[in-house]
Amino acid sequence: MIPLVPESWARIETWLAQHAPRTFAALEPPAERSDIAVAEQIIGQPFPEPLVQSLLRHNGTGDDVLLPPYWRLLDTHIIASDWQLGMRIYHDVFEGVEESDFGDDWGPWWHSRWIPFATSGGGDTLVVDQRPYRRRGRIGEADHEQGTRFSSHPMWSSLPALMDATATALETGQAVDGCLPVVADGTELSWEIL
Repeated sequence: MIPLVPESWARIETWLAQHAPRTFAALEPPAERSDIAVAEQIIGQPFPEPLVQSLLRHNGTGDDVLLPPYWRLLDTHIIASDWQLGMRIYHDVFEGVEESDFGDDWGPWWHSRWIPFATSGGGDTLVVDQRPYRRRGRIGEADHEQGTRFSSHPMWSSLPALMDATATALETGQAVDGCLPVVADGTELSWEIL
């Protein structure tokens, strides 16, 4: 059974405090419920409970990488603004492209039912797929040039699975989905792509 997001956060925080203190210190404080509500109103849908749990633990990671291989968690304000930007670009450039034009592991460039929650810092985002179908809650990588890819690796099946896989990789020092956790300068978490 996959642990709840707060349990994975506790494991991640413990590991960071011991091994990557700079990354630990960069974790943002919890989000205010009112900020989550404002972001949900802008997006026009409630956040899935695992995302709310994560935001109530840490409202993003600023410029520090947390998730493999290079993902930084967004705060509530940036989640809303990134969603709005995705919608503007979609309407200007991609409107009319049918979802049926993509395979099961790929999606359109953007969808109104996707909630961004992490960034690469280079224009790509991780999204929680909130479309009402059998794989609701899976994580997709919205590439700003190629569209959105949904990996079949189990860690990308949900936010709880992603957080658990991250915590396990940190604790064991073993690679997950081709990414090995490393500590740069004895203070900062990084991921080596194998």
